[in-house]
Amino acid sequence: MPMITAAMLYNAIACPHRVTMDLFADPRERDPISPFVRLLWERGIVHEDNTMDGASTSFLDLSGYPDRQKELLTSEAMARGEPLIYGGRIQVDDLIGEPDLLRRAGSGYIAGDIKSGAGEEGPEDLSRPKLTYAVQLALYTDILERKRLSAGRTPFVWDIHGDEVIYDLDAPQGERNPKSLWSEYQECLAQARRIIAGTEITLPAYGAVCKLCHWHTACLKRLEAADDLTLLPELGRTKRDAMLDRIPTITGLSEINLDRFVLGERTVFPGVGPASLLKFHERAKLVKNADPRPYLREPIMLPVADLEIFFDVEVDPLRDLCYLHGFVERHRGDDATNCYTAFFADDPSAAGEEEAFRTAWRYVSDRPGAAIYFYSPYERTIWRRLQRRYPAVCTEAEVDALFGSPRTVDLYLDVVRSKTEWPTRDYSIKTLARFLGFQWRDASPSGTASIEWFDRWFRKRDVALKQRVLSYNEDDCVATAVLLDGIRALE
Repeated sequence: MPMITAAMLYNAIACPHRVTMDLFADPRERDPISPFVRLLWERGIVHEDNTMDGASTSFLDLSGYPDRQKELLTSEAMARGEPLIYGGRIQVDDLIGEPDLLRRAGSGYIAGDIKSGAGEEGPEDLSRPKLTYAVQLALYTDILERKRLSAGRTPFVWDIHGDEVIYDLDAPQGERNPKSLWSEYQECLAQARRIIAGTEITLPAYGAVCKLCHWHTACLKRLEAADDLTLLPELGRTKRDAMLDRIPTITGLSEINLDRFVLGERTVFPGVGPASLLKFHERAKLVKNADPRPYLREPIMLPVADLEIFFDVEVDPLRDLCYLHGFVERHRGDDATNCYTAFFADDPSAAGEEEAFRTAWRYVSDRPGAAIYFYSPYERTIWRRLQRRYPAVCTEAEVDALFGSPRTVDLYLDVVRSKTEWPTRDYSIKTLARFLGFQWRDASPSGTASIEWFDRWFRKRDVALKQRVLSYNEDDCVATAVLLDGIRALE
């Protein structure tokens, strides 16, 4: 019987079907590991090595030993009370874990992991523990408790910023979600056991996490063959599972009589209200139409300006560095006047990041009458973060005024998601622009791919790699312009 590992629980939070596929699917169906995923692995190893090389406390290093010997040495080290153990291995019952750190506290131990990302997620003033990290730390804690070696349910993460982030596993997650992280772990653990035992059958579901998964192609084939509901935008796994017994396919959803499923202000499907059910019904009908065409759900008001600017940033999240601000400007609707301007951090440091932000801010400030378009709240989030990091460039009020202005439009939130319908699987800029006939110059364009290109440029300073990043960014900006023109043409 397979053992339950921290990696298994991490995957179960993102996609339970990933656990099923890893355990039981034909390995020949796996996609090659993407360069970006390999980069994540490599950067994680480098960050871990650098963290331990710079550790201010002495530690016992067990990272280089074979698994069985490592487990024995870890038990012996804890028995004699080693203050800090790096790279240990612990096991009990059907649980096995390799915490990066085991730190003595009183008469027991607290587990910790070294992460090459932030220790928490969400806005800085509302940040919260990452559930994927929490279930891993909880597994280690559970093993220690069963071995009567635990010093409490407060494991920790040493993150990319050098901070130690405590995960209080027994604390409520918030007012809206009073469930503790320990309860989340128990549910995840129980599900993993059911999957291993074959008493829970999981199904694939289309979502953002699929793009980096090595089962992407295999699962997508199954979803297409099943006419799966998750191939509709925003109809995810939870809603699909609630509807599955009565409406198993997109075709079925397109043909239903809604009155059968609506009970006043609710529906027979938990978590799916009447408005959502109507929305998904309309999307299913659109997808199954013989001549599917996108349309407006309501009129839209866009700024009227002769000069239009299309804006996109590129960020290396592993270095927490915004290295590129790209702009395509044109006279309204005239692609012949397209002009691309990029502000690239040739010095990939805090000073280079600040200078790129300063010149990008000056570029926008020098064009006060232009209409500015971008896709998703990401650009606004990044510029607000840069303003806090470099307050000499501009004020918080100036950034808020820019993004709160009627001349500045988030085409995703303000238009596509709220006022349009498209016969596509998702509303990413790649999907919609391609639907409208646009093609990126690069054979494999994606935000994650551009991060990997930038990483190689950072290490090698290859001019061709920098140009590949710039061309990709320019194409993203032009795709935003293509989408705007497509939206203007909708009925």
